[in-house]
Amino acid sequence: MTSLCRNPALLLLFLSTLSPFLHLLFSHANPTSPPVTRLRFIYVTRVASTDDYDEYEDNDNLQKVKASERPAFVHHEPQFCQYNPCVENQEPCSVLAKNTGCICPGSTGPNEPPHPPRIQELLPVRQGDDKGKVEVKWCAPSSVVSGYKVVVQGREGQALEFKDTSRHGVIGSLEVGTKVCVEAMNSAGHSTETEFSCTRYDPPKSSDHTLMLGVIGGGVALLLLLIIGAVISWKYHLCQKPKRDSSDGLGNPSYSTEGTL
Repeated sequence: MTSLCRNPALLLLFLSTLSPFLHLLFSHANPTSPPVTRLRFIYVTRVASTDDYDEYEDNDNLQKVKASERPAFVHHEPQFCQYNPCVENQEPCSVLAKNTGCICPGSTGPNEPPHPPRIQELLPVRQGDDKGKVEVKWCAPSSVVSGYKVVVQGREGQALEFKDTSRHGVIGSLEVGTKVCVEAMNSAGHSTETEFSCTRYDPPKSSDHTLMLGVIGGGVALLLLLIIGAVISWKYHLCQKPKRDSSDGLGNPSYSTEGTL
C-alpha cells in the first residue's frame, strides 16, 4: 500500500479496476426512490344532448308566446270634446264624453249654483216679424244648467226665461244705455251678476245713417272748396288791379292834353 501511495499511476490503475464493484455495491446499499408524481385531475363538462336543445327551444317559444300575450301599451293624447258653449241646440258635453270618451272642461254639479254666462252682444233686429226689437246672445257657463233668464233694467218683474240649450233670445225694444243681464239657473239656484253677464245696449250705426253722414260730409267739403277757390280768385284780382293802374300812369311827364308847357 505504501508503494501505491508513492506511485500515483499505480493508484489510479487500481481504483479504475475497483470502480465497477463499488458501483454495484452502492447501488444495492442505497436504492433510489421513484420520482414523486402529482395526481392530475381531469374535469369533464356535461355535453348537451338533443333533449337539452329541445328544452331550450321550448323555453324560447314559451317566452315568445308570453311576450305576444302582453297587452300593447299605446299612449293617447287626451282629446277634448268638440263642444262650443256659444252654439245653441247642441248635445250636452257630458253626453259627448260618455259616447266618445272625450274630456269636458271642469264644471260644477247640479248641487251648486251655476257660474254666470257670458253675453256676446246686443243687436237690433232689422228684418222679419221682430224688426225693431233687440236680440241678446250669450255663451253657456261650465256648469249644469237647467235654463236661462234675461233681466232687463226697468223690467225686473218681467224677466224672460229660455231653455238650457238656448243661446239667444228676443227681448223687445230697448232705449240706448239700457242694462241687460243673463242668468243661468238650476235646482241649486241661479248665477250672480258680473261684468261679463251684463251689458248696456249701444246699437251700432246703420248703413243708411252712415251713407247720409257721408253725403253731408262730402257736401260740406265741396262747399268749403268753392269758398276757398272764390277767396283765392278775389285776392288774385286785387293784386292784378294796382299793376294795371301803375302801367297806365307811366309816359311823358311833359305831355299834357291841355296844351304845351
